[in-house]
Amino acid sequence: MLTPLLFFIINVAYTQDLSLYTKHLFIQKNDTMPYRVLLPLNFNVHKKYPLILFLHGSGERGNDNEKQLIHGGGLFLKDSIRENYPAIVVFPQCTAKGFWANIGSHYDSVAKKRVIEFKGDKEPAKDMALLSGLLKSLEKNYPLDKKKMYVGGLSMGGMGTFELVLRKPKTFAAAFAICGGANPATAKKMKKTAWWIFHGLKDNTVDPQLSKDMADTLRMAGAEVKLTLYPEDGHNSWDDAFKEPELFKWLFSHRKK
Repeated sequence: MLTPLLFFIINVAYTQDLSLYTKHLFIQKNDTMPYRVLLPLNFNVHKKYPLILFLHGSGERGNDNEKQLIHGGGLFLKDSIRENYPAIVVFPQCTAKGFWANIGSHYDSVAKKRVIEFKGDKEPAKDMALLSGLLKSLEKNYPLDKKKMYVGGLSMGGMGTFELVLRKPKTFAAAFAICGGANPATAKKMKKTAWWIFHGLKDNTVDPQLSKDMADTLRMAGAEVKLTLYPEDGHNSWDDAFKEPELFKWLFSHRKK
């Protein structure tokens, strides 16, 4: 068992690590989106870097500019990642009652599960519109390698990942979606992006069939797709996805032609 002093030291170190993500606000008309930015080690303003945009899940929504780092924030701080895969990493935060993707849902009393209806071909949700604006701002204000733009996310953020690529089909070289989903009918519009899709087969929050269907239809559309299913994982399959030793090697191997 950790002593109170050791627990305090570990907590302080962790807080100091997360403080490397600088706080920012993106303002578009009357709306504001908090976001955090982690710059590469030995950042050189005259050098261009890949962008990694990470979208959090529904539990991390708000306006504190803190919670979006709960899942994944520590991953990008690992020495092995920062040294071998230098990138500008951005964690935006969705509003408390907002949603990255434009969806509807209802409870199916027969199947006894929530059914999600994706409306990505309609007008974007407010937070998606803000996210698109933030992306343009990042492209303008940071030295980004436009051929190495990446996006990923978990749960609500996994759905947002699909929809952002749908709305920006020429932007991202590769994307990873964890326990998310989208409308398979939109797959053709996302085929120019390489995909790594993750899901836990015991997920009772987001049906793993959503990821299976997207992987199948993306492949049929001609996209490069990896699908990783974790037989014993529930909704928190991001824990295992973050441990995948080839994730960053795979991600950085892709560039827009």
